[in-house]
Amino acid sequence: MSPVLSGVLQLLALVAALALAHIPLGTYLARVYSSPRHLRVEKWIYKGIGADPDTQMRWPAYLRGVLAFSLVGVLFLYLLQRLQGVLPGSLGFASIDPDQAFNTAASFVSNTNWQSYYGEQAMGHVVQTAGLAVQNFVSAAVGIAVAVALVRGFVRSRTGELGNFWSDLVRGVVRVLVPLAVVGAVILVACGVVQNFSGIHEVGQFMGGPQQWNGGAVASQEVIKELGTNGGGYFNANSAHPFENPTPFTNLFEIFLILLVPVSLTRTFGVMTGSVRQGYAILGAMAAIWVSFVALMMWTEFAHHGPALQAAGGATEGKELRFGIGGSSIFAVSTTLTSTGAVDSFHSSYTGLGGGITLLGMMLGEIAPGGVGSGLYGMLVMAVVAVFVAGLMVGRTPEYLGRKIGTREIKYAACYILITPALVLVLTAAAMALPSPGDSMTNSGAHGFSEILYAYTSAANNNGSAFAGLNADTQWFNTTLGLAMLLGRFLPMVFVLALAGSLAGQQPVPATAGTLRTEKPLFSGLLVGAVLIITGLTYFPALALGPLAEGLA
Repeated sequence: MSPVLSGVLQLLALVAALALAHIPLGTYLARVYSSPRHLRVEKWIYKGIGADPDTQMRWPAYLRGVLAFSLVGVLFLYLLQRLQGVLPGSLGFASIDPDQAFNTAASFVSNTNWQSYYGEQAMGHVVQTAGLAVQNFVSAAVGIAVAVALVRGFVRSRTGELGNFWSDLVRGVVRVLVPLAVVGAVILVACGVVQNFSGIHEVGQFMGGPQQWNGGAVASQEVIKELGTNGGGYFNANSAHPFENPTPFTNLFEIFLILLVPVSLTRTFGVMTGSVRQGYAILGAMAAIWVSFVALMMWTEFAHHGPALQAAGGATEGKELRFGIGGSSIFAVSTTLTSTGAVDSFHSSYTGLGGGITLLGMMLGEIAPGGVGSGLYGMLVMAVVAVFVAGLMVGRTPEYLGRKIGTREIKYAACYILITPALVLVLTAAAMALPSPGDSMTNSGAHGFSEILYAYTSAANNNGSAFAGLNADTQWFNTTLGLAMLLGRFLPMVFVLALAGSLAGQQPVPATAGTLRTEKPLFSGLLVGAVLIITGLTYFPALALGPLAEGLA
């Protein structure tokens, strides 16, 4: 079988699996977040944290819950790392330095999972399981909760109430993420992913010295790393490591886990708003972008010019042969078009245009299908902008799902869109202008600039993947990337929840003959165009200095 055909067949199998899971999981998620019932275990959790799950919150109260819970998570994870040296199960590893501990705490709480350390050489079992793995669950649940709150903004009228954050958080963990993670972990263990609490073992000689490996609860962390679009690996090689991702089947299964919840949430949106066709319109826009990016990535990696690449059958450098170019391309696009950041190959080794595709995927805002929760609310914000633009073109007050998009709503949407590019471009410019950050670049010229641009794009968009050529374990990068991750995660949530509150406070307006039909393929095309134009106008100069210059050289 040719490598190209293998990649196409993997793509078709993945699409079929997602299509089968889309309706049942999406409908189940809608029931989870609409049910008035509380499970017994959930009642115990509410009692333990002192929360009343039946109290309805307006958007400022909902936001305070998100920020307070996340702040506690940052402090707890920071202290856990700083105390690692005296904790049992540390495998003899020392406590983490303050700047790296801050960076890691900000990373995992913000659902970014950027790692400036070697996992198997820095983090013991306690930090990995009680710290990092726990945040993989709860940070993903926070993202889903905010997305559901925005959906309720379209559904409710003249109340301003968006539900209860603590109820949404607990349900996301107990009813959604934990059950799916248990099933997924069993599958991964059956396919060869390790799951133990073993110590450090010498496994032979490597380049004249002993090679050491430690085990860990890898399968249980791997599954939520992908399912929750987190991305932080137990080992430095991430999903390229055979302990995390041993076979082509596990590689495809992990891609399926990455896309599963974001794709299904579009069905949840349609069910909760009472129009599943609205959900299909959003899904259609996401799918068009994702399929186009996969096709472009396969083309540039299989057919790139150069005798060495043609003799090898494509750009094989930095890719695992057991996955091939096709599997690696699908993984790279899926992880950068979501907020996952896990890698099964080194993006720095992709062709110039291939690396640019991974960058552009993050710059779109990771909305195709995006991170768990963040993909849906990001695309809905873009839908608000698309409706507003359409209204300007026809001279009609824009409406979306029976809600008028006025001055207040479009300001919230504009602020949401502008935050991430401002963080990326300002911090990239500062790093390139100052003398010390440039010392961390492995390469010079356009590729070196891409390393810096990729790092801040990954951090501010809460992706977490790296270009694999930048030494980011410095005080400058640990601090600035940590701040970019926190601001890039929680500032947009402020405007999402404010937008939700504004929509929920409106009186719905009836549809008329002049109302834009947002459930039609035409609107999906308009939405894709709005996403590409806004991103292109914002980032094209930076892309021209980096991956485009390298790819056209």
